Amino acid sequence: MLVIGVAGTELTHQERDWLQHDACAGVILFARNFASRAQVAELSQSIREAAPRPQLVCVDQEGGRVQRFRDGYSALPSLDGFGRAYASDPAAALELARQHAWLMASEVRASGVDLSFAPVVDLGRGNRAIGDRAFSADPDVVAAFTRAYVQGMHDAGMAATLKHFPGHGSVLEDTHVDDAVDDRPLDRIRELDLVPFAAGIDAGADAVMMAHVVYPQVDTDPAGYSKRWIQDILRHEMHFRGVVFSDDIGMAAAFSAGGIKARVDAHLDAGCDVVLVCHPELVPESLAAVEGRALNTAALIGLIGRGPLAWEGLLADVRYDAARSRLEGGSA
Repeated sequence: MLVIGVAGTELTHQERDWLQHDACAGVILFARNFASRAQVAELSQSIREAAPRPQLVCVDQEGGRVQRFRDGYSALPSLDGFGRAYASDPAAALELARQHAWLMASEVRASGVDLSFAPVVDLGRGNRAIGDRAFSADPDVVAAFTRAYVQGMHDAGMAATLKHFPGHGSVLEDTHVDDAVDDRPLDRIRELDLVPFAAGIDAGADAVMMAHVVYPQVDTDPAGYSKRWIQDILRHEMHFRGVVFSDDIGMAAAFSAGGIKARVDAHLDAGCDVVLVCHPELVPESLAAVEGRALNTAALIGLIGRGPLAWEGLLADVRYDAARSRLEGGSA
């Protein structure tokens, strides 16, 4: 199945046609799709009305520099501040991270959007793409925050997605623009980068997003289309039973699989349930690529529409103002 990107703040006729396709499972929104709270709620509703089956509407609303919805939403701090606060008061830092998760997820759901791809559980070890998006360089500290963040998202009625498996933080390159190779042995990755993922799975995380990183001592293919990583390690060894998302196949590090059809096929054949096609210009060829495939249309049901939530109800929640006052606009 595919989760696709659309171009603007309203659906075009062509995009409405895309939503008719059996393989279209949802839409991911970006800053280009946002003008206001009311507009994004209307866009989310129009996506659902245009499609003949339930659609997952999703976004990256992590806080800090990765926050697609801004005007009218809480200015959420980046995750690295929680890690710094942990050194002086671990319990308070974990509680603040839980509130961050609850606030973020509540605002997103009140906009008619089902899912924010969070939390980032990569280690903060200098990766150009991750940077301040990571809680800490310490895997045990990240594991503690992962449990708290998953709980906070679940408290708000949103599924949690651990990213980017098996860990994007310990290699320098940004996979949006470069190939990335992490040449450590599997035992070392298990000791470090997999620790937060194991904690998140134990906490009940609902989904995992793969990394476009190659770990040549484990497999010659990038993790996103590696049967070794997805089926042998994530599914069998770590007992993950939720939804597996690819990262965006429009990123430079995904090009190693070949053209659009080759990228889609490689990810699905390796065990991804859903392929992200964030660039609208890649959608027609991606939809053509899945013609004739058996589709697991039930895979995303648990992530879609976990009950109604309106801004009015959110504003009436005594937790809302308290969480905003503690978190908004600064570093934890």
